[in-house]
Amino acid sequence: MKSRITEFLKENKSFLLLLILMFVFRSSFADWNTVPTSSMKPTILIGDRILVNKMAYDIRLPFTHVSLFKISDPERGDIIIFDSKVSNKKLVKRVIGLPGDIIQLKNNVLYINGEELLYEDVALSDMTTDRIENLLGMEHFVRVKKTGTIMSSFLPVKVPEGFYLALGDNRDNSADSRVIGFVPRKEIVGRSRSVVMSLNYENYYIPRTDRFFHTL
Repeated sequence: MKSRITEFLKENKSFLLLLILMFVFRSSFADWNTVPTSSMKPTILIGDRILVNKMAYDIRLPFTHVSLFKISDPERGDIIIFDSKVSNKKLVKRVIGLPGDIIQLKNNVLYINGEELLYEDVALSDMTTDRIENLLGMEHFVRVKKTGTIMSSFLPVKVPEGFYLALGDNRDNSADSRVIGFVPRKEIVGRSRSVVMSLNYENYYIPRTDRFFHTL
């Protein structure tokens, strides 16, 4: 048995090396993740496969969260991917509050350090409103329910050092910092700015070609 394993390794060493390099690359440099929920609608759709830049903030020891070298810190508006210890899963959310910020949400209107953000409604349905949120100079889309929910408001909170406040763009349908608390810097593994490809799960997994390489 041992000799057969040795023979297999000799005959396939190039392939095995390629696999190892691929796993190291995906662990430390770049990866792609499928988004299975609607928490980031309308920005990210269910079935989008997003590109994750794992060197956006740190150079990490492969297969760990150990940072060997810090490149930068997350900025307000970044779409981050993090391994949430609280929820025990990988999450995709948008950075709203930086360390030291005071954040408040009133009826789905954000206040950052006492400044009320500007909004523009762009699409209406019977239940929801899509609007452009001006995140202190960075514009992006959010979705809110017309009637609001228990998630639509929270009292002012100060973001601690070493943590971030992150929300989903689908504001009334996202288990984010309102549920799991502040996001530790050490849990953030990368940033996404584009969709690689997308499959429509509700329509026989037909590719959404208009979302291939779509900028977020």
